[in-house]
Amino acid sequence: MQEMLIYGVSFDLVGKQPIVLLKTADGNKFLPIWIGHPEAAAILMKLQSQAPPRPMTHDLLSDMLDQLGAQIVRITVTELRENTFYAQITLQQDGGEIEIDSRPSDAIALAIRAEAPIFAADRVIEESAIEFEGEEIDQDRLDEEVAKFRNFLDEVTPEDFAGVEEEEEDEEEEED
Repeated sequence: MQEMLIYGVSFDLVGKQPIVLLKTADGNKFLPIWIGHPEAAAILMKLQSQAPPRPMTHDLLSDMLDQLGAQIVRITVTELRENTFYAQITLQQDGGEIEIDSRPSDAIALAIRAEAPIFAADRVIEESAIEFEGEEIDQDRLDEEVAKFRNFLDEVTPEDFAGVEEEEEDEEEEED
């Protein structure tokens, strides 16, 4: 297992699907995970230190765990099967650990709220991560792309993800 950091949330330009990009804590491997619009908004809101007027689902679950005396110890992206990522949330309660199956997007949204570490199984990283290293990489170009991505992250808001979802629903209704 390797510890991962949230590098950011972006859009897949082709399908307009949100992607959370995880980066190895001590390396330069990136793990892109396609997620849903509500989860992207939940992750972005917390990354940008925004608070909704009322608790969203992940906030509610986090508050419930606190009230029950349970803490999220870590989340782990455990496997990739048939193009679907799987994750586990590890909780600690009454001195014991409990493993709960989860979608990675929900687990990440909860990990941010609990300030819990995020891990990925070595096999997932081997199969799906993108690595930036070697002499073939033009450092100036890489720095430029990273700057563009960071600029996007500075400007994107959770509402951007909600707007795309509403547009898709409108398009579906028009097709019917």
